[in-house]
Amino acid sequence: MQITRKDVLWNYGATFLKIAVSVLLLPFVLKMLPSETVGVWSVFMTITAFSTMLDFGFGPTFSRNVSYIYSGVKALKTEGFEGVEGESISIDYSLLKGVIKAMRWFYFRMSIVLFLLLATFGTYYIRVLLKDYLGNHTEVYISWTLLLIINTYNLYTLYYDALLQGKGLIKKSKQIIIIGQTIYLILGITLILNGKGLVAIISAQASSVLIIRWLSYKSFFTKETRQKLNEVIERSRKKIIKAIYPNAIKIGLTSLGAFMVQRSAIIIGSLYLPLTDIASYGITMQLIAVLMGLGGIYTNSYLPKIAQLRVFQNNNAIKELYLNGQFVLVFSYIICGLVLLIFGEAVLTLVGSKTPILPKSLLAVAIFISFLECNHSIAGTILLSKNEVPFFKAALISGAITVILLFAFFQFSNLGIWSMILAPGIAQAAYQNWKWPIVVSTELKITLRDVFNTFNRVINLRNKTNYIN
Repeated sequence: MQITRKDVLWNYGATFLKIAVSVLLLPFVLKMLPSETVGVWSVFMTITAFSTMLDFGFGPTFSRNVSYIYSGVKALKTEGFEGVEGESISIDYSLLKGVIKAMRWFYFRMSIVLFLLLATFGTYYIRVLLKDYLGNHTEVYISWTLLLIINTYNLYTLYYDALLQGKGLIKKSKQIIIIGQTIYLILGITLILNGKGLVAIISAQASSVLIIRWLSYKSFFTKETRQKLNEVIERSRKKIIKAIYPNAIKIGLTSLGAFMVQRSAIIIGSLYLPLTDIASYGITMQLIAVLMGLGGIYTNSYLPKIAQLRVFQNNNAIKELYLNGQFVLVFSYIICGLVLLIFGEAVLTLVGSKTPILPKSLLAVAIFISFLECNHSIAGTILLSKNEVPFFKAALISGAITVILLFAFFQFSNLGIWSMILAPGIAQAAYQNWKWPIVVSTELKITLRDVFNTFNRVINLRNKTNYIN
């Protein structure tokens, strides 16, 4: 499985567009839409994040197991993985076909659950949200209906991502995302400028999803792959699900905890604060999300390779990839964080935004908290490559503490937006921020010399090593 600098560079472009497309739309959204409508948009984006969470951990688990299959593994295990001697790879298409059938079976059922949740509880939440909304209610409900449909379809076809990532088609998958996000951006800007409001953004998102899914299907299910899959009988779907679901459930619970930490602030905050404040917080967190995406991009690009290196029991190569990723993380936050802190407010003022970014003191703390979050998340992905999930309980506890702190701060203090920033920061700093980086450093036997050597190597632009290539 060859993953090179080109894959990483394409991942940079795709991740930037995927995360930043909303940011690139901001000058038009902020100029054309009132602040209250921007607040509704922020809530819509949070609900979209919740929709992908109903994957419930099966996506990363499926992707990792597809990587194992393309590394020569012949059987899937509940914990750990089957070792492979040497690096001679023979793909078990019978097992691969069984995994694909299992993914389709699972995502069809989850998409039905999502549709029912959004159509009932989601619609009720939107009604409550619009109680004091002064804008066009019909526009919001039309946008909500479109969002409901496209999120359901997106979840049903989410297994395409697992297949492309698991096979190591990083460059191809990122090229597809770039195409889809470019269409989203162009169509969104065109429709917004023509006065279509929220409907413009959701319609552009729907077009992007449909194109990305069609191209993803064509890229994975090539003529050769379809022929090989047609020639074999798939392994038992029930046995595959049985082998996968324990860790998938743990990852799902981790995702639930992460959602409570990262997204519950907007859901709960919108019940206590004006939509104008929620809009400022939402826009700020979108900008910070770009930092998180760029910070973790190197490690995420190499996840299929790291899974393969686990099978080959090559911890030295994993250590090198992890340290390279840490360097990219720190560098991204120092440079991009300072740019956001210094110029963020001026840029929004320049484009005539009706919604301001958060004040610099709030912004600085939010950037630092997101750095700690990104750092321990990267460590978690390294641990997850062993097909073990040691952090799911801690993630759930952190999520629960975040929700409790949010309600406590809003109910018994006058912290306002500070509550939305401090609650998740305190919950994560208590354990997760430091625990998992220490576990990874201990397991990979990382020393100060390793850190220095990585710094020297990256500075001198000598990233390629025998381990990776």
